[in-house]
Amino acid sequence: MDGIAGRHAMVTGGGTGIGLEIAAALTAAGARVTVLGRREGPLQAATAAGKAAGFEVADVTAEGAVAAAIARAGTPAILVNAAGAAESAPFLRTDDALWDRMLRVNLLGAVSATRAALPGMLAGGWGRVVNIASTAAMRGYPYVSAYVASKHAVLGLTRALALEVAAKGITVNAVCPGFTETDIVAESVARIVSKTGRSEAEARAELAKHNPQGRLVQPEEVAAAVLFLCSDGASAVNGRALAVDGGEVP
Repeated sequence: MDGIAGRHAMVTGGGTGIGLEIAAALTAAGARVTVLGRREGPLQAATAAGKAAGFEVADVTAEGAVAAAIARAGTPAILVNAAGAAESAPFLRTDDALWDRMLRVNLLGAVSATRAALPGMLAGGWGRVVNIASTAAMRGYPYVSAYVASKHAVLGLTRALALEVAAKGITVNAVCPGFTETDIVAESVARIVSKTGRSEAEARAELAKHNPQGRLVQPEEVAAAVLFLCSDGASAVNGRALAVDGGEVP
């Protein structure tokens, strides 16, 4: 794909779920992809399967580790911040530790990786930063106040940084999936089943009903949106939130 082939791309959270699908799509489009994550096993598997050219083990919440990983792998021209986490609790039972975890992974993880990658993009006069946010960056959901706040912050970061680099050949955008067929959603289904006694099918239907299409989004649909934003055809798309949600967010 124009603008992607031959570029070095890094995908955080690239060993599983949406991140893995994005890595595979970028590889298929001709990029040299490095996947980054905390667990070596999934990263090795992704590389062995040809979905990435290499991997780096690092926790995105440890800024020094991310910077060192990028130094080893080489500065990416394309950075996809797909590492993330979701935890739920009623607001009055959401303690400071939960708030800290959501902000460190979802917001500061993206900050750390972008801070390490951006100087090389500026020096090269070209770059793409894509933050995987969520429809939770564009609306509210009950019982996940810390998660929603962290994803709103990711979108704020996207919009602010996009303006800083707008005239430097770099774009910064966010992809905002609705409920997507991933391990995180599988964990949500399990929680619904355990807490409510509903069947797995009923729990999945509860999540799918948010999507006007009546289904869960597929990871490859999110990856397709990322590919577009990384392409030359999206050079004028900057500071935007691209919802992949079947029409859930107006």
